[in-house]
Amino acid sequence: MYELSDDQQAVVEMVRDFATTALAPHAAEWDEEKHFPVEVLAQAGELGMGGIYVREEFGGSGLSRTDAVLIFEELAAADPSIAAYISIHNMVAWMIDAHGDQAQRAAWLPGLTAMTELGSYCLTEPGVGSDAGALTTRAVLDGDDYLINGTKQFISGAGSSAWYVVMARTADTGSRGISAIVVPAGTPGLSFGANEKKMGWRAQPTRQVVFENVRVPVTNRLGAEGDGFMIAMKGLNGGRVNIGACSLGGGRTALEKSIAYLKERQAFGGPLIKQQHLLFEIADMDTELETARTLLLRAADALERGAPDTVKLCAMAKRVATDAGFHVANQALQLHGGYGYLSEYGLEKIVRDLRVHQILEGSNEIMRLIVGRLAVED
Repeated sequence: MYELSDDQQAVVEMVRDFATTALAPHAAEWDEEKHFPVEVLAQAGELGMGGIYVREEFGGSGLSRTDAVLIFEELAAADPSIAAYISIHNMVAWMIDAHGDQAQRAAWLPGLTAMTELGSYCLTEPGVGSDAGALTTRAVLDGDDYLINGTKQFISGAGSSAWYVVMARTADTGSRGISAIVVPAGTPGLSFGANEKKMGWRAQPTRQVVFENVRVPVTNRLGAEGDGFMIAMKGLNGGRVNIGACSLGGGRTALEKSIAYLKERQAFGGPLIKQQHLLFEIADMDTELETARTLLLRAADALERGAPDTVKLCAMAKRVATDAGFHVANQALQLHGGYGYLSEYGLEKIVRDLRVHQILEGSNEIMRLIVGRLAVED
């Protein structure tokens, strides 16, 4: 499980080459200018990163969840913000592939897998975050259509995406009354808030998505009425593993920068790397990341197999990896002293980007709640 196959090694090398040439040289500029590089995302799509674990029939790569962990680590080592958006886009593509019918897959997946058309996932609302079953966006049947009204909050890619997978209430039966409906860009009544001013993730747009009598055909619903909450939660299992891998990639780059800096920086009669207490810090950082990587791979394997402990392992891996990635990045900044606080060293951006990973895809407090409840049930 933990030794890469020849095929996996080839995928890693391909993604690493793309990330180091197409993402890393521009990451700081995109962050500063809040530029969403849609043209570069299309290049990623050409390499198969728009539908990593989507079936090959409509352009997917047909890879495993373990492969996805490897891919997102490499992407995030170059730019966590863009890597995280690609993760969200892949969640949208997977939802359509896994829960859509043949006509829906044929209509929507080719553009999504090529990343010439982008996807957004619309679950969170202004007053509804962790308690997703309480969402209020409503879809009411009107003949052969749904009329959708409501507002979604913190939506990545909003305003740039072609397709929005929207979780909306179709019945007043709690989480069992939520359905997943695909809304195309340009639909009358669909609008967007201003691009949010954020601590990190500046290279991807985050906006409110507003629905005012948005009319879409019933045939745009994924699965049956009431399946939406199940689809959302299954999507989040994968999203948690992927965002953990993004934290791993960012943390790895921060560690590499720290090792290079401590080898070069002269103080107290020699390079700082000779200071034992600093070497201990490097050891702890490396161990945290390796521990997270091991748990991520185990969770991804469970997700791929549909194992009984999938939900627990995905929650554990998300919490451990996002905490580890942020802690390592923050400690790397500290090891650089005042230089770590300067943008030219790249560490403050990694810290800013990774901080939100502890909040989204279910906050780490919710991950603890999930694991705790499952432990008690066992």
